[in-house]
Order: sequence, then C-alpha cells, then structure tokens
Amino acid sequence: MNFPSSLLSFLRKVERAVVLTGAGVSQESGLRTFRDAQSGLWAQYRPEDLATPQAFARDPQLVWDWYALRREKARSAEPNPGHFALVEMEKRIAEFTLITQNVDGLHQRAGSVRVVELHGNLQRVKCSRCGQQASAWEAASPKVPQCLRCGGLLRPDVVWFGESLPPHALAAAIQASQTCQVFFSIGTSGLVQPAASLAYAARERGAVVVEINLEPTPLTGQVDFFLQGKSGEILPALVNATWPSEDSPGQIRE
Repeated sequence: MNFPSSLLSFLRKVERAVVLTGAGVSQESGLRTFRDAQSGLWAQYRPEDLATPQAFARDPQLVWDWYALRREKARSAEPNPGHFALVEMEKRIAEFTLITQNVDGLHQRAGSVRVVELHGNLQRVKCSRCGQQASAWEAASPKVPQCLRCGGLLRPDVVWFGESLPPHALAAAIQASQTCQVFFSIGTSGLVQPAASLAYAARERGAVVVEINLEPTPLTGQVDFFLQGKSGEILPALVNATWPSEDSPGQIRE
C-alpha cells in the first residue's frame, strides 16, 4: 500500500497526535452498529425504546436485557489489526490521545492506554439514581440488579440519546484536539455531535487532518489526506511504512 511521502515524513516528526474512532473500527471485529444490531426479536424496537432515560424508566428490564446482549457480544469480539496498529502508534508518539465513540472496550483490550471514552463503556454499569459505578453485580440475575449503596436500579454506563457526554471526557477530547499536530478521524460518519466538531477544531488550530473511512463523509472535503478503505488494512500498513521494522519492536499484522 502506497502512502504520500509527505504524510509519512510528517508523521515521523509528530509529537502530539489525536485519533477519533467510530463504529467502523468495531465493525471490522464483527460488531454491528447500534441500529444494525436491532435484528430478530429486537427489530420491532426503535432506538427510543432502548437507549433513552425515558425508555429505562418505562421498562428497565427491556433495556437491561438489550444491553446485556450487547455486552456479551462485545466480550466475544476480538480487537482487529486496526486496534493493534493504534497501540503501536501510541508507543511511537510522545503525546497520543485516542478518543473513541465506541463503547465496546476493544481499544483497551488491544493495549491502548490513553483512551478517552466519549460515550461510555458497555462493560461498566452505574446506578440510575445516585450515579455511583458498581464494581460488581449479578449479571445472571433475571431481574435488573440494584445499587448496593442506595437501592436504585443499575443501568449501563453509556451515554443514551438525550444525555450529555461525560464532562471530563469531553473536556479532555477538546483539549487534545485543539493542541495536536495531527488529527485522525477513523471509521466515523462525521455526523454525530459533538464528536464531529473535534476534527474541525483541530484543523482550525493548524493540525493536519487525516481521514480513514470506507466512504467519503461530510469531513472529507476538509481533510489534508483521505485514505479510503478498511482501517484494519490501512492502519497497519501506515504504521509499518512510517516506522519501518528496523525502528520498531515488530511489524504490525496486516
């Protein structure tokens, strides 16, 4: 795979990088997007029936069961070569921040350390009443488990429609985007706010913007480099081309 020499030489000098990942990265590990996963018995439900505070208040068991299924699917999935390439990139760049819209935890399982989760994580739960995270709960219980602190019902620690992003995560994402030298937008539609605005914030501050996606997005016309294709193929090749094997611990599996 051939990459512009200007991009490779630039990346070798970069000290501050931000990567934003979306559902496309997880799809290459076999995980469906939220709406695609609503098949079979779940096809009758709208997102509003499964992913809003109102839906949980109306039918907590339905929502809990849906997310329990998604949690198990995420656990059974494995990080793909794109995830591992980002781990290697993190080792090579002094200040590296990985911002993800995904809630499956695959970046951490691959070995990424500096991860900002904008939309939470399926593998965590918190109390719907007091907000306290639960370190343990009865996953096999036929009923929605309760908070040991206040007795409120536990819910997935993810951001539902109509909810605000975690303030600390959003602040960290904005700060990193406004100070980076290169911003990668990978596998994301560029439509979901406020994540979609991060690439523009980086660009306004002078960062080089690189997009990796199967199809063009609203961002594509504004980027410096558009690499079209699967991130699981492009990222390993890009890392190997930027930091050849003699300079890195080992080549990334492509």
